[in-house]
Amino acid sequence: MKKIASATEMHELGAKIGAQLQAGDLILLNGDLGAGKTVLVQGIAQALDIEGVTSPTFVISKVYQARLPLIHVDVYRLLDSGKAALFLDDLDLDTDRENCVTVIEWGAAESARLSDQRLEITIDRSDEVRKVSFNCVGQRWAGFSV
Repeated sequence: MKKIASATEMHELGAKIGAQLQAGDLILLNGDLGAGKTVLVQGIAQALDIEGVTSPTFVISKVYQARLPLIHVDVYRLLDSGKAALFLDDLDLDTDRENCVTVIEWGAAESARLSDQRLEITIDRSDEVRKVSFNCVGQRWAGFSV
C-alpha cells in the first residue's frame, strides 16, 4: 500500500506504474468519485509519452495512439445500467487489447473477466491522505512494486 498526499504524488505514482507496462496489460482502477483515478491514468500516460488524457466518463472509452497505445475506459455510467458486462462486451475491447495497455476506471468484476493477468488498484480516500493498494493477479504481475 502507498500513501498519497497530493495530486502530484498520484501522478508520479502513475508514471512509475506506466514505466513498467507492456502490450496486453490490463489495469483495473477502483475508488470513489474524486479519488484520483484519472490523475493516476494521466501519470501512466505520461510514461507512455501520451499527453492530454481526460476522463472518458461520457464517451466511455478513448484510445490514445503512441509507441504503446493506451485504451482508457470509464465504466461508471455502465454500472448504473445494471448491464455493465453486456455493454462492456459491446466496446469490443478484446480487438486491440493485446497490442495496447488497457486501463479501466470503475473496473469491477465485469472488467476482471477480461483477463486472468491484471493489476487491480484501489484508491481509498476516506481521509486526507489517500491509500493506494495493489492486487496483482496472474504471473505477469509477480514481483510488481512501485
